[in-house]
Amino acid sequence: MAFDFNHFIELMPDINQAFFQTIYMIGISLIIAIVIGLPIGVLLYVTDKELFWENRTVQNILGFIVNMVRSIPFIILLVALIPMTKALVGTTIGPTAASVSLSVAAIPFFARIVETALREIDKGVIEAAIAAGATPWMIIKDVLLLEAKSGIISGITLTLISLIGFSAMAGTVGGGGIGDLAIRFGYYRYDNTIMIATVVILIVLVQVIQLLGDFISKAVDKR
Repeated sequence: MAFDFNHFIELMPDINQAFFQTIYMIGISLIIAIVIGLPIGVLLYVTDKELFWENRTVQNILGFIVNMVRSIPFIILLVALIPMTKALVGTTIGPTAASVSLSVAAIPFFARIVETALREIDKGVIEAAIAAGATPWMIIKDVLLLEAKSGIISGITLTLISLIGFSAMAGTVGGGGIGDLAIRFGYYRYDNTIMIATVVILIVLVQVIQLLGDFISKAVDKR
């Protein structure tokens, strides 16, 4: 497997475009995952038994939906959501279209991470807040999210890295980004230079995100 540096320079405009398409896809998907997945994760926790919003019906329904979506391999989810993607964004190809499937995959993934982070909180802290007369909303905002912020940031990091892997798979159906470039040039045209370049870019991107996420998580961890 040879790497042609001159060929790499020629393909730099395509590589730059693919890179920013990937950033665009995972950026949109991460924001949607946080906005929707965070409340779902909180609900999964606070509706469990012996907590202030205990509701087994809500807990079971939410848990079933989250588990169902998470159990579907992303490549199958990508194809299954084509009608919904077409209805929402008017097309089934490109980074915006790929963001729909990425968001659907990321929401339940992040929700479970949030729930897990909340379960690590000492219930004595919650009981003390209830005894002090705190409302459920105050407990969620000032106790649960505050105490679990380090775990939630680690969860955001993990979700972001997973989205990078998912976005590469989106390239198989014309989703754009690094994965699409690797498929069209690297695989179909047997271009080793593109294959090596895309793999290196993804490795570096994941490493940078992981290091930055770990740094922020440790910085906000007051334990």
